[in-house]
Amino acid sequence: MVKQPNPTRRSERSRQAILTAARELISEVGYAKLTIEAIAARAGVGKQTIYRWWSSKGAVIFDAFLALSETGPELSTALPDTGDVETDLKAVMRATVAEFADPAFEGPIRALNTEIINDPALAAQYREKLADPLDEAKKTRLRSAQRAGQLAADADLDLALELLYAPLYQRWLLRSGPLTPQYADTLVDVFLKAMRPEGRRS
Repeated sequence: MVKQPNPTRRSERSRQAILTAARELISEVGYAKLTIEAIAARAGVGKQTIYRWWSSKGAVIFDAFLALSETGPELSTALPDTGDVETDLKAVMRATVAEFADPAFEGPIRALNTEIINDPALAAQYREKLADPLDEAKKTRLRSAQRAGQLAADADLDLALELLYAPLYQRWLLRSGPLTPQYADTLVDVFLKAMRPEGRRS
């Protein structure tokens, strides 16, 4: 008996080829010059195959970024919790800095940010699938630190996350300085100085 091809497996191969092509082309030509036609040609599929799964170039880039990041520390279900919030936050921030400094990530990340500025639907998808789950995982770790008396019990955790991450995003966005492990450690030191309970601040 001749074994029939599995259409589900074939579709998944095509999908992965499209996501890989999108990531490669972002790095090679940049977002402005990237087209659906170019992605289709690189992936070896028809343009309509892409439009069957994605509504826009930005949506393709978003899924390409998610696929690239699925095993990264920053997308883990939970942040590390060794009982030492300083050690754990420095590990997470070092991983985040390394990711943002990696050319393989940087192109898709910049492209995604460019697209969501002008695409409310994609921005909502970004918040639902990526930003909100990550923020909740981070706040879960900070709540653990609050219970351990390592962070102020009355700290506004949404504001705390902005305090920790906004300088990193600003430096990355404007390319105003290097993204190094030392910089990640400094961000955590400043964050903890502001957020520790009054009696434990030096």
